[in-house]
Amino acid sequence: MKYQPLSKTLYTDNRKRFAQELKPNSLAVFHSNDVMPTNADGTMNFRQNNDFFYLTGIDQEESILVVYPDFHDQKLKEMLFLKETSEHIAVWEGHKYTKEEGRDQSGIDTIYWISEFKSVFNTLMAEVEHVYLNTNEHIRAVVEVETRDARFIKQCQATYPLHKYHRAAPIMSQLRAIKSEEEISALQTACDITNKGFRRILDFVKPGVMEYEIEAEFAHEFLRNRSRGFAYTPIIASGSNACVLHYIDNNQECKDGDVILMDVGAEYGNYNADMTRCVPVSGRFTQRQKDVYNAVLRVKRQAMEMLIPGNTIPEYHKEVGKVMETELIGLGLIDRTDVKNQDQNSPAYKKYFMHGTSHHLGLDVHDIGNVYRKMEAGMVFTVEPGIYIPEENLGIRLENDVVITENGLNDLMRDIPIEVEEIEGLMN
Repeated sequence: MKYQPLSKTLYTDNRKRFAQELKPNSLAVFHSNDVMPTNADGTMNFRQNNDFFYLTGIDQEESILVVYPDFHDQKLKEMLFLKETSEHIAVWEGHKYTKEEGRDQSGIDTIYWISEFKSVFNTLMAEVEHVYLNTNEHIRAVVEVETRDARFIKQCQATYPLHKYHRAAPIMSQLRAIKSEEEISALQTACDITNKGFRRILDFVKPGVMEYEIEAEFAHEFLRNRSRGFAYTPIIASGSNACVLHYIDNNQECKDGDVILMDVGAEYGNYNADMTRCVPVSGRFTQRQKDVYNAVLRVKRQAMEMLIPGNTIPEYHKEVGKVMETELIGLGLIDRTDVKNQDQNSPAYKKYFMHGTSHHLGLDVHDIGNVYRKMEAGMVFTVEPGIYIPEENLGIRLENDVVITENGLNDLMRDIPIEVEEIEGLMN
């Protein structure tokens, strides 16, 4: 790993809070992610299961966590199973956790090799009544590949059919929505690295550069600052490409007179930044581009004022829509007749602003968290309104990452340039 690991105290505290949510005489099992194949003998880069990482801090494949708070033997209340290394693995794959390193990273005293899991687990299942198993229940998830968690659910229920099974996912969603100070610090680092990348490209952008060259500049800056790279596939969208919400081809020339929409974030220690900025290829916005840009910026600022404890995402999005409606009328994109005759289920503003304004952010870019739950201090959200005008080859989206506190917002991207004058000044 490139990043500096967080303290084991974080993971110890996370497990304690998780254990408090379990029924009496329960155990829970969490698996690491698989190493995913590509073709022949190739594999994708490993990315840890975020629930497993949240509870252990272990960033390695073939690992299992078992939590059994009420077990008789103190040593078996928390167990971590790791892949046993060998001289062959050390030569071909590199270093793997030793038991001592596993203890130091996770705060778990009892470490077994994964080859011992079956016999140890059988001992536990003879005593336990309730079993919590983990699944990906994100409302936007499309899971077509069977995970280690999914395979284990089938195996466990077939071997032990008479136990009472429960979902771990609702508990994890509840816990992970509130970030600790150490998690917020990791997110701040990811945002700071993103800031460095953005400032780097402001010196680089000019007519004739390719979108992928801008992507490469971001990647260079991210990697040299201990990031694994992009938190998600970057969007570098010039001109009309900016009106495609998930444009990721990044293969077109940036032309004089166009605006480039860049939805880019760095990852740090499995925590993710999510930034969007728009810059003029020529270094100067036209008056129309500036008007649209500042309209989006005003919506963003008013939206940030609504991110307060007690609000909910659905109600928040309704109010942001009303603000956007006013701005679109001011820009001449819709009029009051459009608003008067609109379908309430598909308001007029959605022609030019068709996505949501905010989502949870953390270990996942679209982090888990119940959208109907009232906002609380410690939650981290993106704020990302946009206006997309295909007939003008113009798309503007502006996005910052913020932490809700009892006394207002902590804007993790407060140092990333966003004002028109600041961007133009830095580009010129």
